[in-house]
Amino acid sequence: MRDPEISRASEREEYFFEEGCFITESWNRPEDEACSIARARVPVGVTTRVHWLEGIEERYVIIEGEGSVRVGDAPAQSVVPGDVVVIPAGCRQSIINTGSRDLLFYAICTPRFRVEAYYDAS
Repeated sequence: MRDPEISRASEREEYFFEEGCFITESWNRPEDEACSIARARVPVGVTTRVHWLEGIEERYVIIEGEGSVRVGDAPAQSVVPGDVVVIPAGCRQSIINTGSRDLLFYAICTPRFRVEAYYDAS
């Protein structure tokens, strides 16, 4: 059994990821392969690169702003705060900020996100 833990927001730093958005990882540790949690920030007018994750299912939980997401071959769909986008492993994905302020969402990956599982499909 593992010990309870709190991961403090003050210990995290935002960084730019090649996909075209800014990432703040809330939880992503090798000792917890079950999942990772990161906050993504997409500036106004920016579209992230089309990409897919090998062996990792992802969920976007929209928390602020407005966007349009493309998953697989489905038509683009609008997203707003409270929406959850389920992206199966190996499925192409991209999101655009269509609003007037930053688009913020949590990206929850199962199992956890690893850079070597990221593939650019642009």
